[in-house]
Amino acid sequence: MIEKYVTSAWSAVAPGLGNHLWQSTLVALMAGLLTLALRKHHARSRYWLWLAASLKFLVPFSLLVELGQRLTWVRHSAQPVSPGLYFAIDQIGQPFSQSAIRVSSTPNPSIASSSLTHFLPFVAVLWLCGLLAVMLVRTVRWFRISSAMKSSIPLHDGREVQALRRVERIGGVRDPIQLLLSRAPLEPGIFGIARPTLIWPDGISKRLDEAHLEAILAHEVWHVRRRDNLSAALHMLVEAAFWFYPLVWWLGARLVEERERACDEEVVAFGSDRQVYAESILKVCEFCLGSPLPCVSGVTGADLKKRMVHIMNDRILYNLGLARKLLLTVAAALAIALPVTFGLFNATPSRAEEQTETPTPSTPIYSSVSIKPSAIANGDNRTKMMISIMDGSFVANGVTLERLIQLAYHVQAAQISGPHDFLNKTKFDIEPNSIPRSLPPCISRFPMARTSTIKPC
Repeated sequence: MIEKYVTSAWSAVAPGLGNHLWQSTLVALMAGLLTLALRKHHARSRYWLWLAASLKFLVPFSLLVELGQRLTWVRHSAQPVSPGLYFAIDQIGQPFSQSAIRVSSTPNPSIASSSLTHFLPFVAVLWLCGLLAVMLVRTVRWFRISSAMKSSIPLHDGREVQALRRVERIGGVRDPIQLLLSRAPLEPGIFGIARPTLIWPDGISKRLDEAHLEAILAHEVWHVRRRDNLSAALHMLVEAAFWFYPLVWWLGARLVEERERACDEEVVAFGSDRQVYAESILKVCEFCLGSPLPCVSGVTGADLKKRMVHIMNDRILYNLGLARKLLLTVAAALAIALPVTFGLFNATPSRAEEQTETPTPSTPIYSSVSIKPSAIANGDNRTKMMISIMDGSFVANGVTLERLIQLAYHVQAAQISGPHDFLNKTKFDIEPNSIPRSLPPCISRFPMARTSTIKPC
């Protein structure tokens, strides 16, 4: 019993996880192509693209497909898509489907079941250990910063506070940022999401003149305005849940790189001298240690050599024009609309399975049903199906098995697999041998006999 449960659980989880990772990889690939198209534009555009690719790991497309399937009134009134397009989308978007796994499964089910039963607990324990390890490392680093904040001294006046208030007015930050003077050798950084606090290391102000001080503070103010700590915290959830997938760690590096570059561009755009700003970052690196967490936005993140080159390079950065904005809008719309439309026009096979599990009425509808080959020739397209409103009886002449399955489970021909000649060419006549004992609860559905008798020809 336990072996059967574990095997069925693995069969249900593995294809869904594989499809989810594959779909998230495709989204990340599309985001990478879009960032190449925006390489001469501001870094904030590329940052939001990488962030969208990261958040895709938290939102499976299956939810959007299910949303489309729930819109039954639209799906039934719309024209179905072609079978070729359906299978193309299904194979590209869900290559690890149940049907593909069943085709490639081993011939001996008992051996496969035993292997999966012994393999699944190992995989579950390995994933849980990785999750706990990532969370433990992040928690230790978080408490390290938290303890540094507890020993910090709030600053209400002084040179640093005055410079911070000036930069806040320039940057458009309405709520004043609290400034804490810390003795820990950490770089200046923003701590917190709802109420951001600036941690300022003690003694660093003596190494910075007024221009250097305002440049560093402006960088941190832009982190607050962009809400970079919230975005970093969301990606940390992705890294904790999908720690085994290298792509999420690569996305984290891209997010930090574009985040720091976006803040550099904003600081320079608001009047800071490029050379002075670059010098201020290098002075902070000489005096302090880097931030131990991505969700504590500092000033020394990403590759310093590339950042210095980017800061000192006085090149023109283009704003998003109409064509680029239209490209991003279409890409975002397609990312949401395609899975919804796929579920809207195509009921999945699980929908038919759910209907088969619908409890049948306690009283049988027919005592027996006669099913025999039809006398109508194969080339004749005449088909007759009638459902009586009075007594709920069902009669069919010259109907194929494929048509009956479509009527019973509300699926399309593209979703039915089997011998083509048997499904589409062989026709049957169906009629009850006695009057139904009671009306079916829903006459609009195909009334199936609870206990049927198939008579030989």
